[in-house]
Amino acid sequence: MDDRRAIRAWCLYDWANSAFACTVMAALYPPFFRAIAEADGLAAAAVTARWGLVTGLALLASALLSPVLGAVADVTGAKKKLMALFMALGTVATAAFAALPDRGWPLAGFVFAVASLGFTGSIVFYESLLPHVASAGNLHAVSTRAYAWGYLGGGLLLIVNMLWVTMPGAFGLPSVATAVRLSFVSVAVWWSAFSLPFWRRVPEPAAAARVAGGLIWRYSFAQMRDTWRDLRGYRPLLIMLAAYWLYNDGIGTIIKMATSYGGELGIGTPQMIQALVLTQLIGVPCTLLCGRLAERAGARPVLMGGLSVYAAICVLGYFMTVAWQFFLLAALVGTVQGGTQALSRSLFSSMVPRHKSAEFFGFYAMSGKFAGIAGPLLFALVSQLAGASRLSVLFLLVFFVSGAWLLSRVDLAAGRAQALAVEARDRRAHPEPAPDVTANQPRRPR
Repeated sequence: MDDRRAIRAWCLYDWANSAFACTVMAALYPPFFRAIAEADGLAAAAVTARWGLVTGLALLASALLSPVLGAVADVTGAKKKLMALFMALGTVATAAFAALPDRGWPLAGFVFAVASLGFTGSIVFYESLLPHVASAGNLHAVSTRAYAWGYLGGGLLLIVNMLWVTMPGAFGLPSVATAVRLSFVSVAVWWSAFSLPFWRRVPEPAAAARVAGGLIWRYSFAQMRDTWRDLRGYRPLLIMLAAYWLYNDGIGTIIKMATSYGGELGIGTPQMIQALVLTQLIGVPCTLLCGRLAERAGARPVLMGGLSVYAAICVLGYFMTVAWQFFLLAALVGTVQGGTQALSRSLFSSMVPRHKSAEFFGFYAMSGKFAGIAGPLLFALVSQLAGASRLSVLFLLVFFVSGAWLLSRVDLAAGRAQALAVEARDRRAHPEPAPDVTANQPRRPR
């Protein structure tokens, strides 16, 4: 029987951290960064290219750290501690946005990269706890519920921030610039406050082994190396990772570059924020609907339908010229964004041995982050070469088409059976309590 309080607390972290995704990443920081970079004398297309570079490098750092930290978390039973460390890094850096000067895009890019690392790093450990709080039959429902709560929580704060930015005088704020900076502080407070139930109610799974302190990193690197090699034996999971790498590249690029692209086309910040609020409001019921449809028709058909909508968004985005079209695309993104990401997470989780969840989700995060690197960097390269970003949007089609094709090749039943077999095998090899690992045994027993 699932612990409902633990599930609610786990879902509430999506509510908490989505404030960063909505207000910072999608709405306010891209135009905030654009204003700083333009004050440094950069042209519009060059600013878009610099923003792609900043987001890409931030994700590179997260991608390189995720697998080894996942292995450490499994070995030490420290998923929640490591998650708290990255969350603290993210919230402090987010609050620091308010103190950035009006010029100097490298500093603005660096502080954003630190905050982004904290945000993405915390999610690695957060998502690795999904198979520990939800039973196999409840994974899709819990994952989509969390995304829906994320849309609602992030959307509510975004509405407040939108009101501050569009009507600063009504709230006693002297300027739009002050409202933007205050919004960054509100994200840090929101993220921290609504995370509190998570720390109280979500249990920490037991460590995979008892390891002496001096051997933790050595053992974890050996474990990560073994898992990387063994991934070839997890064929369904490996294909799923490759598919996710591709289509999530397109999704992540759309999320990160949408407001920068809109700003290049002359769409105002208030209009872009309103469009993002629309995405959030539509996303709540549509994400829950995706979960219901997945329970009836299966997760993969629903996910494939979402990728088809994203392909259409790329085509329509190429022809976008005015604000109402930006609103239309925002509405379309809202119908599929939460569902595709939530079902990707739960599909992957269903094929992962639970006692290795952080390690495997480290590789899942690495796949997603490397995807997030390739997309913005490609977007930036095409924008720089073409002198505008319109063609970059159309280029994203290749990620959705190829990712959907690979997803159709995943043998889900075989992947789930293999995960159960590995769990049973390792329980027989390592009955509780887990054995000590000595200096002469840095690699996990087979």
